[in-house]
Amino acid sequence: MARKRPLLIFDSGVGGLSVLRPIRALLPTAPIVYAADNAGYPYGTKSEAEVAARVPALLGRLAERFDPELIVIACNTASTIALDAVRAALDLPIVGTVPAIKPAAVLSKSRVIGVLGTNATVRQPYVDRLAAEFASDCTVLRHGSAELVGLAEAKLRGERTDPRAFANILAGLLSQPQGDRIDTIVLACTHFPLVEEELAATAPRPIAFVDGKEGIARRTAWLTRDHEWPDEPGEGVAVFTRRSPEIEAYRPGLASYGLTKVEAL
Repeated sequence: MARKRPLLIFDSGVGGLSVLRPIRALLPTAPIVYAADNAGYPYGTKSEAEVAARVPALLGRLAERFDPELIVIACNTASTIALDAVRAALDLPIVGTVPAIKPAAVLSKSRVIGVLGTNATVRQPYVDRLAAEFASDCTVLRHGSAELVGLAEAKLRGERTDPRAFANILAGLLSQPQGDRIDTIVLACTHFPLVEEELAATAPRPIAFVDGKEGIARRTAWLTRDHEWPDEPGEGVAVFTRRSPEIEAYRPGLASYGLTKVEAL
């Protein structure tokens, strides 16, 4: 029997696991390769030129090695900067990740929305265009946090995190002018849904947190609707782009997502 081509889910770190979970729910037997670019992590503090140069070339190497049916760029920073270049370079379906401003605007009653992402994502003109198109009657406030990416990574390694850190990060949004009216926050980094509970627990009032992972899963399922997946799920593979002793600390967390085989590119 021919080998079934996998879905390749890509991020700079473990944030894309938040996208993997709903994909697994819709496509439970699809072979999965999860690629974490720990050699390039974090993307959110890099320049646009660095991300644009790195991501298409790296995904080309990954596609050559694993021959995926489809690639999910489960990273807002990589998607907002390099998605078009990746699609131009690779002859296979590519699903990107964009800040969920449209559903946030539908949900918000106060018409003041927060966008919490990496520094690189929140400054992108693409975010301006999304806000203009889907939230033109809203005030859209933004805050970039590299620290929150690190907290999500630490959580998957099983490390304890300080609730005060989450409160301080939220304050970066809520303390801005009109920030006291924010009722909906877009989690514009795939790492951030991994710590949504921690953010909600330290929020000074009830706030809705919105992200795009369910839409990404539906799009992935639609694009592979004619593909015949195996009858039973196989061993999920996690691939890191650099060998590091730190990888061992991720193994239990990765296994909880069905990624029981860990290797380096």
